[in-house]
Amino acid sequence: MKKGLLVVISIAAFISTRAQSSPVFIEDGKAIRGYDPVAYFNANKPVQGKTEFVYTWDNAKWYFSSQQNLDSFRTNPMKYAPQYGGYCAYGCSQGQGHKASTSADAWTIVNDKLYLNYDTKIRSTWNKDRQDRIIQADKNWPNIKDKE
Repeated sequence: MKKGLLVVISIAAFISTRAQSSPVFIEDGKAIRGYDPVAYFNANKPVQGKTEFVYTWDNAKWYFSSQQNLDSFRTNPMKYAPQYGGYCAYGCSQGQGHKASTSADAWTIVNDKLYLNYDTKIRSTWNKDRQDRIIQADKNWPNIKDKE
């Protein structure tokens, strides 16, 4: 009984660590909680993706609201994928950086790049010093990309 419980705990710990170490923010098996990354650019708002429009890229399932958006992403994923794998841009910019979850409504497009933040309050803080925070997050991201 104790041995079985230990195995279950070990497997759960491994799965949790693996999920958190992903270079893409994934929740419930969906990149960026299933929101359509292309819609931020062409609809100018977060739009939930649909199960019939799914594309696997960078070891993550990306959801789209239309076939046209899926095709746009497939053609050029680096153009539409959020920076820092969809993790919080502010969190990535702090000190040596860290990964934090994001909210679909806390987003910004800067120089044709999508940035997501933990929530709208954090986005406001990030926006006050946005250019310096982007520079710092760009420096931090290679070191935190594959970490928990």
